[in-house]
Amino acid sequence: MSGGADPTSGEALPALAFAFEARVTVGLPLDIGAVQGARRRIVPITGGTVAGKRLSGKVLPGGADWQVIRADGVTELVARYAIQADDGALIAVVNSGLRHAPPEIMRQLTEGRRADPALVYFRTVPVFLPPDGPHAWLGRSIFLGMGERLPDQVIIRVFEVL
Repeated sequence: MSGGADPTSGEALPALAFAFEARVTVGLPLDIGAVQGARRRIVPITGGTVAGKRLSGKVLPGGADWQVIRADGVTELVARYAIQADDGALIAVVNSGLRHAPPEIMRQLTEGRRADPALVYFRTVPVFLPPDGPHAWLGRSIFLGMGERLPDQVIIRVFEVL
């Protein structure tokens, strides 16, 4: 996706470049219940794959997505997990975001059913902690993720903000 110029100032606007797609498999949510006025859940991350021109590898099991479901229906997400690149490098990830949709669509998602992704706002801001070397580029840019929740996995299309 290319940027453009701000019509009011003429300054260049940011552009997005596709970085990779992560298909993250997840286990059944652990519902903690109401805590401090919001419902809290932990969704175990059980594995997955990463595929793109500049990064490919696998999502390692052992991470989790800690969720806060607010009274207004918005889900705040903070997922922590690790990617093992095809070359063996380990990359830590902290991916924060928001997900919301009309109540009936959110109910489908929280019940583990598929919902039309066009009806769901699911955006994240992943931060990568790569080792020095060929994956250091991940620690030098800001990224935007567009998510899609399926019953047993989450698909995140990650874009580098240029």
